[in-house]
Amino acid sequence: MPTEHIIALLIAERDKLNRAIEALQGPIKRRGRPPKNPVAAAAPPPALPAKKRKGLSAAARKAQSQRVKAYWAARRKKEGEK
Repeated sequence: MPTEHIIALLIAERDKLNRAIEALQGPIKRRGRPPKNPVAAAAPPPALPAKKRKGLSAAARKAQSQRVKAYWAARRKKEGEK
């Protein structure tokens, strides 16, 4: 058997083994710095329940609007005096 033929068979066998290993390992590993704790990085973080935000009443919104308008009016007045 010629040497070139033996080398070609060995290369083909190597390629088959590499593909089998990649299939068993899963997707291609990510690039970059590895995580500090590989166990924690593999598990997805637990889903936290969404916190419900309390809304403002119409009166509270209006009062807040008045406070902010007064604040900016005072700020503009102060800037004009300088």
